[in-house]
Amino acid sequence: MITIKALFTYNYGEEKMNAIKELGYNIIFEKEKGITYEEKFKDVDVLVCYNPFDTLDISKLENLKWIQLSSIGIDQVPKEYLNEKGLILTNNKGGYSIPIGEWVVLKALELLRNSRDMYVKQFNKKWKIDTSMLELYGKTIGFIGTGSIAKESAKRLKGFEVKILGLNTSGKDTEYFDKCFGIDDLKIMIGLCDIVVLTIPYTQKTHHLLNNEVFETMKNGSYLINVSRGSIIDEKHLINYLENGKIKGAALDVFEEEPLRSENPLWNLDNVIITPHNSWISEMRNIRRYNTIYENMKRFINGKDLANVVNLEKGY
Repeated sequence: MITIKALFTYNYGEEKMNAIKELGYNIIFEKEKGITYEEKFKDVDVLVCYNPFDTLDISKLENLKWIQLSSIGIDQVPKEYLNEKGLILTNNKGGYSIPIGEWVVLKALELLRNSRDMYVKQFNKKWKIDTSMLELYGKTIGFIGTGSIAKESAKRLKGFEVKILGLNTSGKDTEYFDKCFGIDDLKIMIGLCDIVVLTIPYTQKTHHLLNNEVFETMKNGSYLINVSRGSIIDEKHLINYLENGKIKGAALDVFEEEPLRSENPLWNLDNVIITPHNSWISEMRNIRRYNTIYENMKRFINGKDLANVVNLEKGY
């Protein structure tokens, strides 16, 4: 049996790691934080990791052929180097889509039902009915990006009898969406939505995709949910529109700078729900992540096509 050397920066437990060894892999495990090059890494064929790239010089991994990420996003990866060397990059696409889909539904309801304000009243032992609450029923929800996270979210929202719009590169029809628009029709779609959800990958082309000009086309009193990357939004303009009420509320799990600094004005806005990049977490995260890794390692050692191969030119 062929033996291939793999460097893991996360330990999935003895039973799971042994199952990968039985496929024919020689596994090295080193904790990712602060990892630096060692001579024993020189002949590594496969790197399974999240983000060791700040400290680990992968150019010294002379035999490296493939990197398997535990994340969906790839903005931490030295893409130019991978492209130059012809290395394969795969990600964890779909691995966090269910918990994030649930989170989108939760935050849509919390925004419309003023949950944040209710929790403040509870904390202050204040008994006061809120007559401004809205229904999710009949609303139009637009997803910027129609990948696996958007689809899992849309599938769960269907039961609320909402209209679901999507925006993707070409406007191609996508399951669970009532209508899809091409990227050039961003302003048209966003102007139709009561709630806008960001699920598009972060690339150079999507940097500050939601800027002052786009925010201006949103419905007055609409809501924004972001589970993608903070830098897709021009944060200073978002803050302006939250302050003047054009955007009635936002649920933000990601930010331009993380952790969010204590002096950031978003902390002080009572129409914003802030979570610390937490939407992907669930008790199933390691199981799904491992299953993707195991399947790809089985394919790799058997010379079969890998799942979730990233197009480095497109950035997803």
